[in-house]
Amino acid sequence: MEIINQKRAMEINNSLLVLAHLSQLLTYVTGCGGLIVPLVIWLTSKDSVQGMDEHGKAIVNFQLSMLLFTILSIPAILLLGLGILSLIFIGIIAFILPIVNAVKASNGESPSYFMTIKFIS
Repeated sequence: MEIINQKRAMEINNSLLVLAHLSQLLTYVTGCGGLIVPLVIWLTSKDSVQGMDEHGKAIVNFQLSMLLFTILSIPAILLLGLGILSLIFIGIIAFILPIVNAVKASNGESPSYFMTIKFIS
């Protein structure tokens, strides 16, 4: 019976990790929800959910990195349109990586966001 309860708790924890990763996609709906919602989920459950601290830090670092890269790309638009290409690349990466890492979280794996600056370690 104890093993079943532990397995159920692990499934709930993995579901919350998946939700944290997928909540990043709120950026495409609200503009800034992709940073705020995962930050709130991480801060409220990092001590109670196993793995949330690691995943939460990765999510916040990724979102802050994408924000910084977006801000740096805007002036680069004047340089032969390179900023437009980088904004398209950022948009694609910011859409695909949360989904990939949500699948990893559901399988109990560690997150892997490339091109991420570690603001929070």
